[in-house]
Amino acid sequence: MKFPISMAALLLCIGLTAAAQTETRRTVPPQEPKAERTVTAARISGPVKIDGKFDDEVYQRLEPITGLIQQDPREGQPASEDTDFWVMFDDKNIYFAAKCYDTHPEREVATELRRDSNNIFSNDSVAIVIDTFHDSRNGFKFQTNSLGAIQESAVVDEINNDTWNTVWDVRSARYDWGWGFEMSVPFKSLRYPGAGPQTWGINMRRVIKWKNEISYLIPMQRSWGGNALYHMGFTATLLGIETPAQSMNLEVKPYVVSSLTTDHTGTNPFDNKSESNSGFDFKYGLTRGLILDTTYRTDFAQVEEDQQQVNLTRYSLFFPEKRDFFLEGQAIFAFGGTNFGQNANPGDVPVIFFSRRIGLTNGLAVPVNAGARVTGRAGKYQLGIVNIQTGDKAAANAVSTNFSAFRVKRDILRRSNIGMIATFRSPTVAGFQSNAAVGADANLFLYRNVTANLYYAHTDSPNKTSSQASYRGRFDYIGDRYGFTAEHLLVGPNFNPEIGFVRRSDFRRTFEQARFSPRPKNANRVRRYNFTASMDYLTNAAWTSVVDKQFEAQFSTEYQRGDTWRFTYDHTYELLPARFVINPGTTVPQGGYLYQNLSTTYSLGQQRKVSGSISAGYGSLYNGKKTEAGYNGRIAVVPQFALEPSIALNWVRLPYGDFSAPVITNRAVFTPNARTALTTLIQYNGGSHTLSSSVRLRWEYRPRSELFLVYSDGKNTLASGYQRLLNRSVAFKITRLLRF
Repeated sequence: MKFPISMAALLLCIGLTAAAQTETRRTVPPQEPKAERTVTAARISGPVKIDGKFDDEVYQRLEPITGLIQQDPREGQPASEDTDFWVMFDDKNIYFAAKCYDTHPEREVATELRRDSNNIFSNDSVAIVIDTFHDSRNGFKFQTNSLGAIQESAVVDEINNDTWNTVWDVRSARYDWGWGFEMSVPFKSLRYPGAGPQTWGINMRRVIKWKNEISYLIPMQRSWGGNALYHMGFTATLLGIETPAQSMNLEVKPYVVSSLTTDHTGTNPFDNKSESNSGFDFKYGLTRGLILDTTYRTDFAQVEEDQQQVNLTRYSLFFPEKRDFFLEGQAIFAFGGTNFGQNANPGDVPVIFFSRRIGLTNGLAVPVNAGARVTGRAGKYQLGIVNIQTGDKAAANAVSTNFSAFRVKRDILRRSNIGMIATFRSPTVAGFQSNAAVGADANLFLYRNVTANLYYAHTDSPNKTSSQASYRGRFDYIGDRYGFTAEHLLVGPNFNPEIGFVRRSDFRRTFEQARFSPRPKNANRVRRYNFTASMDYLTNAAWTSVVDKQFEAQFSTEYQRGDTWRFTYDHTYELLPARFVINPGTTVPQGGYLYQNLSTTYSLGQQRKVSGSISAGYGSLYNGKKTEAGYNGRIAVVPQFALEPSIALNWVRLPYGDFSAPVITNRAVFTPNARTALTTLIQYNGGSHTLSSSVRLRWEYRPRSELFLVYSDGKNTLASGYQRLLNRSVAFKITRLLRF
C-alpha cells in the first residue's frame, strides 16, 4: 500500500475529530482559575476603532488593568513606569489596548517596523499571549511597538513558533506621556475549545528598552530570560470571555505567479525561460481546534534567499524552512526537545521530520503537485498529519515522490507531554521502494526550573538490518544563579530518516555543562556575570574509539545598558575517519587532530543606532592555524530604513594549503509601513567565489493577501563575460485570502 502512514493517521484523525466535534456542541464550562492573578474581559456593544487614539467611550467607562511586575533588573518589584491595560470583546473580536506611560518618552527606542521581525523585542514593545485552551502549554502571541509593528506567533508546548501568521490588526501612537496601542483579533483567527463562556490564560510583557527593563502581568523568574512569556504554565487567569457560536471556518488562498529564469549551472543551461503557474491553499476548520489544510500546485517564488554560512567542518549545514505552506503547524512536529522557527539550530540532534526535504532536491525546487495536512488539538491530544506528492524534475534528478508524516502528543501532568512520530517516503533518495521512521518521546516540565527530554527512534531503510536506532536523554536545571545540563545522545551508523535532517551519524555523545551566574550587589554598571564550563565527549556508536572531545570554558559580563562581553576558550580533539575537502584545492588527511582556540565577542545592545556583535578569535586547526574576525549587526538609520551588514573573515594556514573564506553580506530594509517591505540582499562568498544579490518587494495589501516581486542573480567572481552569470530570475506573485 503506497500511503500506509497517511491512511492510518487519517482514520485516527476522523475518530478524534468526531469526538472533538461532539465536545464543541456543548457549552464549555469555565475551568478552575489559576491562583496567581485573575483579570476579567469586558463585553462591549460595538467594535473599537483601531487607531491608537483612545477616544472611544469604553476607556472612560472601564477600569484598566494595572500593576505590572518587574522580571529584570529588579525581580518581583513593581515596574518603574505605569501601564494601563484593557481586555474587551464583542461578537466577532477580542480587543487589547494599553497606555504605556514613560517619564522620558524622548528616550523610547523605536527602530523596527518590518513585519515579523525579532528586532521588535529590542524596541520599547508590548507582547500579549493568550492560552485559549487553558492547558498551560499552548497559546497565541501578539506583539507590537510604538511604531505599530506587527508580529505574531503560536506557542506549542512552550516552544515559540515565530512563523505562524493570522489575520489581526494593530495601531500605535506616540504621546507626550509615552505611547499606546489598540489591537483587534477576530475570534476566527484563534483556536479554542468551543462556543460559550471561556476561561483562558493571559500574560502581558512590556519592554522598556532604554532602561533595559522587562515587566509582566504576573511575577516571572529572571532565570527564564526573554523566553519567560512562553512559559504557559505561569499566566494570569482571564475570565469573562464568551466566544460566538461556531460558524463555517473556511479560507481559500489562490495565487498566480509568473517568472523568467536563466540558469547556467545545470547540465542543460538555458536563458530567459518563462513560466507561469497558479494554484491555491485551502483551510477548513474541522473543529475549533483541528484545522485541515490542502494545497494544489504549491509555488515557492517568494522564498527568501538563505543566508550564506562559513563551513569549516565536514558536516552539513542546517538551513531553516521558509516556505509558507510548510510553516503552518510545524511546531507540533517538534520531536525529542528540538526546536522550530527561523532561528532553530538542532546541532547534532536528529530532526525526524524536516519539511525542507520536501520539494527541494540538490538545491533546486521540485514541483509540489498536491498536499494535505491536519494539525491542531482534540481534547488532550495534539495532532499533525501531512501527506505531500511531488512531481518529476530531471534537472534536479528528482522523480515523483510521496512524503507522509504523522505526529500525536498527549498531555500528561500539568505541563508535560508524551508522543510518537512516524514518517514515510516512497521512493527513497536512491530510488528504492521506501524509507520509514518511527519514534516516541517525552517532554517533561517537572518544576519551574527543571525539564527533561527523552526520545527513542528507529528507521527502516532498504538493505539495512541493524544499527538504525537513535535515542536521547537530556536534563536541564535553569536557575538564575546556577545552571546544570546533562545529556546522552546516540545516533546509529544506519539511522536515516529521509524526511529528516541528520548532521552526523555513528556516534554517542555525552555532554555536561555547569554555570554560575552571580549578580553584583551594587549593580551600577554590571547586571550579571556568567561562568560556564562544559565537557563534550563523543565516541563511535560501538564505544570502540573516541571521535571528538572538547572542553570549553566561558566567561561573560552582562551590562546594565544591554551590552555583553564574552570570552571563550576551547580545547578540542577530533578524529577524521577519512580525508575531506575543507576548501576547493585543500584536503585535510585522515587522522587525529588536537587544537585550541581563544575568542572574544562584544555585543552592543540593540537599543543603539548601531548594534550587533563584534568577534575575533585565534587558534589551531588541523595542524595549522586559524584566525577569525567578524561583525553581524544592524544600523538603524531611521525607523523606516536600516542596514544589516554581516562580515565573517577566516584566514586558515594549513600544511596542506592556505586559504581565506570570507563571507560578506549586507541587507538593506525599507519599510514605509508595517505591511510593506522592500529588501535588498548582497552576499559574497570568497570560498566558493560567488556573488549573489536579490531585491524583494512584499506588500500585504490586505491582511494575509500579498504581492511579491522578486529579482535574484548569482555570479562567479573568477569568470568574465557570459560565463560570469550563474543564474538569474525575476518572479511576480500575488495571493488573495478569501475568508468565509
